[in-house]
Amino acid sequence: MASLFEEETTFFADLILPVPIPSLFTYRVPREMSGMIKVGARVIVQFGQKRVITAVVANIHSNPPSKYQAKYILELLDEQPIVTTRQLELFNWVAEYYLCNIGEVLNIALPAGLKITSQSRIQLNPEFEHDDLLTDQERIVIDEIKRHQTLSYEEVERLLQRSNITAIIKSLVGKRAVILFEEVKERYKPKVVRKIRLNASYTSNDALSKLAASLDKTPKQQEILLKYLSYIPVYNNPDLNSKGLDKSIFSQDDNVSDASLNTLVKKGIFEQFEIFISRFDDIPASNAVITLTETQKEASQQIHALFAEKEVVLLHGITGSGKTEVYIELIKQVLESGSQVLFLLPEIALTTQIVVRLRKVFGDVMGIYHSKFSDNERVEVWKGILDGKFQFVVGVRSAVFLPFDNLGLIIVDEEHETSYKQHDPAPRYNARDVAVIMSYMHKGKTLLGSATPSLESYYHAQTGRYGFVEMKQRFGNAALPTFELIDTKKEKKSKKMKNEFSSVLIDHLKLNLQNKEQTILFQNRRGYSPYLQCEICNWIPECANCDVSLTYHMKAGELRCHYCGHKEEVTRTCPQCGSTQVKTMGYGTEKIEDEIHSMFPEARVQRMDLDTTRAKNAYQQIISEFEEGGIDILVGTQMVSKGLDFDNVSIVGIFDADRIIHFPEFRASERAFQMLTQVSGRAGRRAEKPGKVLIQTNNPGQRLLERIINNDYEGMYAAEIEEREKFHYPPFTRLIKVTVKHVDEATSSKAAKVLAEKLTANLGASRVLGPQPPLVERVRNQFLFDILIKLEREKINFKAAKSFIQEKVIDILTDKTLKSIQVVIDVDCL
Repeated sequence: MASLFEEETTFFADLILPVPIPSLFTYRVPREMSGMIKVGARVIVQFGQKRVITAVVANIHSNPPSKYQAKYILELLDEQPIVTTRQLELFNWVAEYYLCNIGEVLNIALPAGLKITSQSRIQLNPEFEHDDLLTDQERIVIDEIKRHQTLSYEEVERLLQRSNITAIIKSLVGKRAVILFEEVKERYKPKVVRKIRLNASYTSNDALSKLAASLDKTPKQQEILLKYLSYIPVYNNPDLNSKGLDKSIFSQDDNVSDASLNTLVKKGIFEQFEIFISRFDDIPASNAVITLTETQKEASQQIHALFAEKEVVLLHGITGSGKTEVYIELIKQVLESGSQVLFLLPEIALTTQIVVRLRKVFGDVMGIYHSKFSDNERVEVWKGILDGKFQFVVGVRSAVFLPFDNLGLIIVDEEHETSYKQHDPAPRYNARDVAVIMSYMHKGKTLLGSATPSLESYYHAQTGRYGFVEMKQRFGNAALPTFELIDTKKEKKSKKMKNEFSSVLIDHLKLNLQNKEQTILFQNRRGYSPYLQCEICNWIPECANCDVSLTYHMKAGELRCHYCGHKEEVTRTCPQCGSTQVKTMGYGTEKIEDEIHSMFPEARVQRMDLDTTRAKNAYQQIISEFEEGGIDILVGTQMVSKGLDFDNVSIVGIFDADRIIHFPEFRASERAFQMLTQVSGRAGRRAEKPGKVLIQTNNPGQRLLERIINNDYEGMYAAEIEEREKFHYPPFTRLIKVTVKHVDEATSSKAAKVLAEKLTANLGASRVLGPQPPLVERVRNQFLFDILIKLEREKINFKAAKSFIQEKVIDILTDKTLKSIQVVIDVDCL
């Protein structure tokens, strides 16, 4: 790249800006950066009038833009590229396939810690001489600036003890007393440990003795020396001194004086220094040995054989069959060959247990990447891959955007999970599908694993596009759990139900507690109650911004909207009729937890849902406590269904199965089968402890429940694939959902109709369905209308059809009669 730059030539760089704009922006390369700037490096540029932004170099050339005057790049942040050429290739593919802008891809791909932030600050104008023009408050600000040179907006707010300082700042600027500027800061900060060590001249025994004697008259300083020597016995081995001792050891000791330590440093007896350390060094590692069973060996060999001729292999292993051990064997082999491995998991809940297991095998060559990690932790993984420290990464969907350069294998565990699909913001990508493309770009292989594969993946395996391997036996000869369907209609008629608990479930809970065995209770709805209702006039509190009822959260004492986050206090009386008879209706995980406490006060109960797992280590704490036997009954949403492995769970209870089965969506049966099978698989994972699954339902005769009980995935697949082909749904078609949004319902409806007509004129009425309002018609004060587009896989040019759709969307967005319309395009919508 350096040969590109000649002394007389002016160079320009096409930059990817992390903003939703459709094209790259061209900036001028300052002469001092010529020869240094590289594709994939980060730069700082001005965007708009005041905004300072981090961008990534996509191309370097000598052609100035024809439509605007190119601004200068302000600063080069990286000597070496932070984004690889393969990543740029992937970013372009994601933007093109999912009909979004490459800037939107960069925005979600790049960790926040690698993006520069700018903060407005105020400094004194050196030419200002008219103090007599200042008000009292303005003079306070000027005096403070003189003391500190610059102030931030927040510092001025604290100084004046007021939240709105805009008028004062504007007045000072108008009087030419101050200058505003943007201070640019990088978010990433390496983890630093401050240490001290003895000056090397004191490490011999003779020198140490003389030093100790010289400190006789300063006992506090002498005590510090002795404390240091108790940790670092340099008299036995002087080489130990070079590593030093954490300064925090002294600061945490009440008997040690900071002043005495500082005096020793000033005297040159101790040296103070800093080291940068990884945030992942505290994760325990060991060289655990994994021994495969014959079934696992056979599966591993079959996968290897299929990889010789297929890019993608689907591993269909029943719950508890030991897929993780097969994954570990494959990862080992790929790492030994010198290639990298990415292990994708659908949610953070899954990473907790699997990370511990993998860490024991792979040690510090493994990095972990997910959203509950801090900005700094994610940057360390990003840079660790670039530096070659992490050859193997375990992560959630965003990990597909990490800077790998030699990927040999991507494993997508629980490949059917909807968590792999991002819904907002753009790009609305499916990490499983991106992983397949990413692996292809690296000339690597992809292994998809699941006990309940998605219909699309299973179809590709059955038609020969993917390789296919099955594991039909549970690890350690453990049997699949037995099932019992509980007819809640009959229970209610015979008055055996206690709130939402059938007598059968209560009896099994009692027995399990007596036997000191654990129970998982599954209800796929968080909160205490889905809604409140007045028993007199039927009033139901609804969200002010969305067309949904507010969910009651008892512990927080509030009503919440699960769509926009709006919160309200719980009303004691009905605002419509004044009645005090406002009752909770239905039940969520919080209510189930509360009722168990009432029925079994001696039981140790914990809840695992979005509300209890917001903190970084909350998953880990709950799962560890459950593993160690500190919890008798775990109540949770679908988080408890995802790949967790507990030895002592003998009962799984499922509430409200009918609502999951009859959800108004074409994937409802597939999703219900997957969810109920997965959560059932948490029971009886050991041969010596058989499991039982209790499903409460109003209709025990449903065919889908029969298939779940018999673990008949093939039967479910056969029935569903026939329906999909008949009504033109995936995998026979690709679906694109176009959602039109506006604060005015009539405007939103009109725009959606106009767009649907434009699409239908070219694609045909059989391919364009709608527009129609979704289940929730208004979200965040915007009225929604959906248009569903079905495109046959074999009969239509998908790329050309997408370009046409994008063109018609632009027509609507630029129509002056339809102001402020928003349009969201979701390719391969779920």
